[in-house]
Amino acid sequence: MDPIESSDRTNDNRTTDSDVFVDAPSDFDINYVDSHNMIQAISSTGVPCESVGYSHEIDPDPDHDPDPEHSHEADPEYSRESAPVMEFFGVEHRGQITSNLFLTSDGTKIWTPAVPASCTPVVGMVFPNWEAVVDMYDSYADKSGFSTRLGTHRIVNGVTTFRYILCNRAGKPKLKDYNSMDPESLSTSRKTRSNISDCKACIRTKYDPETGSYTLRTFVEGHNHELVSQEFMEFSKKRRKTDFSTHQFVHQLSLNKIGPNVAHKVQSSLKGGEHNVRGTTTDYKNISRSIRMFIGDRDAQLVLDTFKARTENLHNFFFECSYEAFGDVLAFDATYRTNKYRMIFVPFTGVDHHKKCVTFGAGMISDETIESYTWLLESFLKAHVHQPRLVLTDQDDAMRDAISKVLYNSSHRLCMWHIMKKLPSKIEGDILNNTKLRQKLHSLVWNLIIDKDTFESRWLSLMEEHGLSNHGWLNQMYAIRFDWIPSYFRDLPMCCLMKTTSRCESSNALFKVNSSINNTLLQFLMCFDTAIDRQRHKQCQLEFETNTSTPEFHNPYPIERHAASLYTVTIFREVQKEIDRSVHYCTIGQTRSVGPSKIYTVSHTNRKFQFVNEFEGPRLCKKCNAYVNHDSRNCDKVRAAAAAAAAAAAGVSTSSPGATVASAEQPPVRRDGPSSVPRPSIPRPVRNLRRSSRLSDKSPTA
Repeated sequence: MDPIESSDRTNDNRTTDSDVFVDAPSDFDINYVDSHNMIQAISSTGVPCESVGYSHEIDPDPDHDPDPEHSHEADPEYSRESAPVMEFFGVEHRGQITSNLFLTSDGTKIWTPAVPASCTPVVGMVFPNWEAVVDMYDSYADKSGFSTRLGTHRIVNGVTTFRYILCNRAGKPKLKDYNSMDPESLSTSRKTRSNISDCKACIRTKYDPETGSYTLRTFVEGHNHELVSQEFMEFSKKRRKTDFSTHQFVHQLSLNKIGPNVAHKVQSSLKGGEHNVRGTTTDYKNISRSIRMFIGDRDAQLVLDTFKARTENLHNFFFECSYEAFGDVLAFDATYRTNKYRMIFVPFTGVDHHKKCVTFGAGMISDETIESYTWLLESFLKAHVHQPRLVLTDQDDAMRDAISKVLYNSSHRLCMWHIMKKLPSKIEGDILNNTKLRQKLHSLVWNLIIDKDTFESRWLSLMEEHGLSNHGWLNQMYAIRFDWIPSYFRDLPMCCLMKTTSRCESSNALFKVNSSINNTLLQFLMCFDTAIDRQRHKQCQLEFETNTSTPEFHNPYPIERHAASLYTVTIFREVQKEIDRSVHYCTIGQTRSVGPSKIYTVSHTNRKFQFVNEFEGPRLCKKCNAYVNHDSRNCDKVRAAAAAAAAAAAGVSTSSPGATVASAEQPPVRRDGPSSVPRPSIPRPVRNLRRSSRLSDKSPTA
C-alpha cells in the first residue's frame, strides 16, 4: 500500500470508524481524527456533552456516507486492538475560537476546529498556484486558532510533486540530556521555551505539471494541543513577522541611539496601539542583532568600501588608514570608546562664526601612544595642508609629544579647566576652603585682560600671601604657565575662542547621542554621518536666520548698524553688548597725536583700570585730495610719477601694468575747493563676508 495515497480521502467518502489513523510519509507520522464521525458516533443518543464549563447539544449528521475503501480495514498493517478508542468530550470555547474536544483511551486529547464549512479545506480542491494554497490554509488557521509553517516537499525529476503545510507545533521536541553525575550539565543555561508538541495537523497537495495547479490530497484536521483564542493570535509567529519597512525603521532609529525597546514604543504610538504593531520587543531586538550579524567579519572592509565610494563621488573627500599600525581594523579618539572594538574616537573640533562647534575631521586609533597620535595628526595634515594656529588639548604626554613633532608651527595650549579642577586634590582643604585663595586664584588665572608681567607679579604675591611659595604642584603649574595662562596668548589672533576642551566634550556628546558602545565600525560610521548632517543642518538654519532677518538696534549710532551688516546674529549680539557698555560706562578721557597716529585713553566708570588704545586714523592727502591712510610723502601717485619719470629718462615705456593699476585705483581729483573733498567713511563690507560656505563633504576622516 502506498503510504501517501492511503491518506487521500474526500468529504463524501469518509470512514465509519470513530478512530482513524492513517500512514504518513516516512519523515513524520500523522494521527488523523475525523471530528465529524466522532460527533456522529458519540452524540447520536442526543445526550448533552459537557466540556470545560460549557454544555452543548450536538446533532448527528444524517447525510454522512462513509467510504469503506479508505477505512482502516483496508490496511493489513492496521490493528483495531492497538488503536486507542476516541470519545467525544465536548465543545470548548476560547474567546472567539470554538473547537471540538476528543479524548482517547490513553488519555490523549485531540482538538478539531469548529469553523464554517466554507472555510474548511476539502480534499480534492484545486488551486491555480501555490500562493493560493498558502492563503487558503492560513485563512483557515487564523479562524481556527493555530499557525502554520511550510513542511517537506518531494521532488521527482526536478519537479515538485508533493508539498506539505504543517501546524507550527509539528515536529519532535528536542530534550536536553542532564547527567546527575556531571555538575556542568546541571548548570544554569539560557531559559528557553518550546512550542513543539508533535502535532500532526497538516495538508498535503499534489502538483499537476500539465495545468500547473495544485490539488489538495490530504487534510489532517486534529491537533494535540489547545487552539488559541483570536485575541492572542497576534503573538503567533506569522503575525509577528516583520517586513522590510520595520527593519528600516529600527535601523534608522538606531542611528539616533534609539534602541529596539524604544523603537517598539514609538511604532505603537504611531500606529495607535501595540495590538497594531507586528512583532514584539524581542522581535525588534532580533532585528538589531540580525543587522550586526549581517555585518559580521566584513566590518572594516565595508567601512573601507564606503570611504572609497565617497572618494570617487564626493569632491575633496579624504581618508587615510594604516594597516601596519592597526591591522585590518580602521583606525578611531582619546575622549571615549564608542564601538564594540573599544577603539578611541578623536574628533577635530573648532568654532564657527555662529559660535557653534564645527567638526573638521575625525579619526579612530587603537591606543593612546605617541605613534598613534603622530599618525593621526599626519593624516589630518594631508587633508588640510595648513597647520592651525592654536591647538587645545588636555595634559596628555603622548598627545603633547605628537603635536610638537607634527604641528611644530602651531601654538599648543592646555585646557585650563582640567588644570583648575585639580585644586581640591592638590591643596589642603583648610587653606582652600577657609581663605579666599580659591576665589583669588580663579580671578587671576581666568583674567583675559592683564599682561604677562602683571600675571607673574600677582601670582607670586598670592603664593607668598598664603604661604604656598614652595608648593610643588603650584610651582609646576607656574613653570608651564606659557602653555595655559591666557596672558601668554594675547598676541595670538582669536586666542580666546577656546580656553578649555569643553567644545571637544560638546562635540563628543553630539556623537554619543547617536552612537552606542555595541556598534560595529559600519554602524558607528552611519551614526557619525547622522551627527554631522545634524550639525550642518543647524548651521544652515543659522545662516538663513542671519541672511533673512535684522536684529533689534539699541542705539542710533551708525557703528551698530554697520556691525549688524558685518557679523552674524550671534556675534552681533556680543558686539552690541560692548557698544551698549561703551555708550553708558565708557568715556574718552584724553586724545593726543603722536606722529601719524592718535592715542585715545578710554576710561570705564565702574572699573579700577583704564584702557589705552592707539588708532591710526585717515588723513588728507594733498596729492590725492582725499582722506586716505597715507600722507603726501607716501602717496602712490607720487611714487608712480617718480617711476614714470625715471623710466622716461631711461627710455622705457611708462605703460607698465603696475603704473596703470596704481593710477586706476585713485579717485578723480575734484577742483571745487576743500569742501568738495570726500570725507572718510567706514567701508561697507561685502555681504557674503558674514556668511560661511556650508560644510561640504570635504571634511576628512583620518
